[in-house]
Amino acid sequence: MSTSPAATGHPKYRPDIDGLRAVAVLCVVIFHAFPAALKGGFIGVDIFFVISGFLITSIIVGGLDRGSFSFADFYGRRVRRIFPVLAMVLAVSYALGWFVMLGDEYRQLGKHIAGGAGFVANFMLWGESGYFGSAAHTKPLLHLWSLGVEEQFYIVWPALLWLAARRGWPLLTLTLLLALVSFGLNVASVHGEAVRAFYSPQTRFWQMLTGSALACMTLRGHGLLGRFQPALMRGVAWRNLQAWTGAALIVVGLLRITEARAFPGWWALLPTLGAALLIAAGGQAWINRVVLGNRALVAIGLISFPLYLWHWPLLVFIRLVERAPTSPWLRAGAMVLAGLLAWLSYRLLEKPVRSGGNTGRKNALLVAIMALLGGIGAATWHADGFPSRVKGREQYADYFENNPAQWRFFQRIGLPEKFHVECQFFDIERYRSGNVTSVPRASIPAGCYQRDPAKPKAVLLWGDSHAEHLSYGIRRNLPAEWQVLQVASSGCNPSVAAAAPSRTDQCQQSNWFALQTVAQAHPDVVVVGQNAGHTLEGFQRIAERLKGMGVKKVVFVGPTPHWSENLPNLMMTQLWMTKPRRTLVGVDHAVADHNAALQAGFPASDSMAYVNLIGFLCNRAGCTTYLGDDPMTGITSYDYGHFMPATSDLVGKKLLVEAITGAQPR
Repeated sequence: MSTSPAATGHPKYRPDIDGLRAVAVLCVVIFHAFPAALKGGFIGVDIFFVISGFLITSIIVGGLDRGSFSFADFYGRRVRRIFPVLAMVLAVSYALGWFVMLGDEYRQLGKHIAGGAGFVANFMLWGESGYFGSAAHTKPLLHLWSLGVEEQFYIVWPALLWLAARRGWPLLTLTLLLALVSFGLNVASVHGEAVRAFYSPQTRFWQMLTGSALACMTLRGHGLLGRFQPALMRGVAWRNLQAWTGAALIVVGLLRITEARAFPGWWALLPTLGAALLIAAGGQAWINRVVLGNRALVAIGLISFPLYLWHWPLLVFIRLVERAPTSPWLRAGAMVLAGLLAWLSYRLLEKPVRSGGNTGRKNALLVAIMALLGGIGAATWHADGFPSRVKGREQYADYFENNPAQWRFFQRIGLPEKFHVECQFFDIERYRSGNVTSVPRASIPAGCYQRDPAKPKAVLLWGDSHAEHLSYGIRRNLPAEWQVLQVASSGCNPSVAAAAPSRTDQCQQSNWFALQTVAQAHPDVVVVGQNAGHTLEGFQRIAERLKGMGVKKVVFVGPTPHWSENLPNLMMTQLWMTKPRRTLVGVDHAVADHNAALQAGFPASDSMAYVNLIGFLCNRAGCTTYLGDDPMTGITSYDYGHFMPATSDLVGKKLLVEAITGAQPR
């Protein structure tokens, strides 16, 4: 996401590339501010990668050809281009976070500031969760992952190019070979290691190397097909065809690629090749000259780097202030402010630092500032986000602190044992160690799926973590003659489409194994639970399949009350003064409305039942926030919608036992 090299003298300035930068940054901004309007907008980052590879390789190879390349000059320019605005964004984010973030959020921000200052944010985020995860709205510096990948490329690539020039290695061949290796790693890991494929430099470098290969061909006077390219494919018509094809690939990517796709993978070829073709077409192709070369787009392209840096923190901080989904008008206003800040940053900070003399002093000062910010971030991380900032709430915040490596909160309440987390194929240990994967665990304990001859009846709990959190309530309240079997894996909606086991997809493996458990253990009842994606059609498909396998009754559990923010955070912010037992503040009404529609249309019978959790926990006054007398230990949900053990016990006693056995609740 580097800024324009216009007026640097190398390479020759092309306004259409700044226009392409504008397209890329606008796609990302629209996706972040209005996701439903441009679901594939995040591929703007992939376009940036190609542009960066092309421009940086053009600079380095041109300098090597002239004998004027200097590592000190190259990295000095990078410092003066990247550090000023980045340092400002890091500092402002830290200052804003002091006032609006809770302890765990500010602790995380400190970690991300350290990662952003050291250009390793992608590795830190890799160990936390995916780019599209529900916690993204608490991470103002989430977008710095791409800057980390880019700068890691700039650490390795100049040295390789310099070495290749010294040894006489063919630059284009070297570039293409490395790109193919990187692309192969990307395709190989995108299904089993999706988070790694998204954040890893090894699986992303091929996109920058695509631009690098294009730069090598351009500087050596070759077309896309090198010396084999016929003369007919060198004229204006050919360049226009390239440009139109490139634009079409990007448009198809924007329309067809979504968060649900296995990305990058093969899908990333659309924006990558699209950007490469547009650049290869040259500045005189019609699209490049008339559309991308338009003054408005060029102007946005010139501020694309600061705009990229400012837009996401603003969206996150207004969300943190509201502690609820923000209105479109507020998000639009934030993007206008991001544009203004980007222009001011470019005019008053970036341009003055990049121009003029005293480059050595500027570089040293900028490096010192960045190191200081990184140190402040690391200190904040180690100080647990200075919880004393949130006066009177330290104890409450500390109670729910749940870093994955320690699981302090989960261990305190006994959640792993009560919810039987061992009965899932999601590899929890790898997640806790910072290596999230969709590769399933090799096995689960036999007690999760094998029948106990001493128990005449059995129920299977099947689904995702929203089935898992029902385990405690069911086991605690079912009559003694019932055995509880469980195959419930985080993030895996139940599906009867899993026809075979899988070594790469934990959800396919989990669902296949659940069906195998039904076939072999013959449970009397199956309880189906999931976070989202409930449909009457899906219920019908599952019920028909299970009944055909001999299951006597299928119990479908509706969605839990969903909160716009983790419920403990809501209690520490908007609800702190009143601590109401019921509230409508932060309740996701869309989920409640969908639940009502499911309840109204459900074809209840002796062999099918629907458990209405929202109807039980919510009424017109709002949804229950805590049970008993303590708003902290009695809270109903530890996040946006997963039950605490006490809540699981309550719904097990009052709803699930009757649904499973037909007996009236005690």
